[in-house]
Amino acid sequence: MQRRIRVGGAGLSLMALGLIAVVLAAVVPVMATGRGSTAAGAAGVGPFAGDFTDIRAVAVTAEPAPGPGASTGTVTESCGRDEEGHRNSDNLVVSPGLAHGAHHTHDYVGNLSTNAFSTDASLAAAATTCTDGDRSTYYWPVLRRQDRPGTDSHAPGGGEHGNLGQILRPASVTVEFRGNPASAVVAMPRFLRMMTGDPVAGTQGLSDARAQWGCAGFPGRHTMLYPRCTDGSRITRTLDFPGCWNGLDTDSENHHSHVRLATADGLCPPGTFPVPQLRLVVAYDVPEGVPIALDAFPEQLHSPVTDHAGFVDVMTDRQMAAVVRCLNDGRHC
Repeated sequence: MQRRIRVGGAGLSLMALGLIAVVLAAVVPVMATGRGSTAAGAAGVGPFAGDFTDIRAVAVTAEPAPGPGASTGTVTESCGRDEEGHRNSDNLVVSPGLAHGAHHTHDYVGNLSTNAFSTDASLAAAATTCTDGDRSTYYWPVLRRQDRPGTDSHAPGGGEHGNLGQILRPASVTVEFRGNPASAVVAMPRFLRMMTGDPVAGTQGLSDARAQWGCAGFPGRHTMLYPRCTDGSRITRTLDFPGCWNGLDTDSENHHSHVRLATADGLCPPGTFPVPQLRLVVAYDVPEGVPIALDAFPEQLHSPVTDHAGFVDVMTDRQMAAVVRCLNDGRHC
């Protein structure tokens, strides 16, 4: 829609234009800087100064103590750190059948075939990066350094959707399944789909946000903001998935209702059952002072609160049974 300003004469027109210029000069910097100012934030695309915090200012949060019936074991898989460069801007869980439906780029470990058009059958037949043969799919948005150009500056998921900069390859990726601090766990069904976090939390609020940023060497300190780490320690992203399942469905319309988060002491909501709880920890070597940004929908302005991840369980029944036994026996496998 065009807006027209009508003026009565040449003198008034010049005065009006001058007033508009003054107002714009005052307002535009405020709009551009938003929550603060960084080199990227000054351009109005984020992230902003208020999106960062010193890790030393973040309080330590302790894990809940296990109860007498807890399943205290852990299972850690070796699935690499996406050395293969398996990336795309699809989201098989949320947007199946829609190419570039994520509008940002995901890194993957595990199943090497995953894209928007994957099926249960294609996933079950594909190769995997996991050394134990687990064909499950694990994925999350890439992290970029904004001071270097990316190779996808004109591609979907990259510059075409406002995600600019060089993609940082993770320094390490930990795939871990944990027990429940209150009880034994039961097996997940094959092809169970899950998401954690909220990719629109920057505009829709934090009720479903699960971002946990941290720094190596600072255990228990998690924040929803980008951390400023000290002494060259790695930036970490801890992505905890729900650990309670409704016992019926492998997915739901909103991709959340069939699985739930346990309470702080490990209790599952009524009508749900404790299952192996997936935790992904993705770490990066980022030189001090390098500007970083999480891939996101354009309107989210690269907010760190939008961190999220997806998972499709493609373990065989035998593999899942081994995970359950290890967790319930209190072993570390």
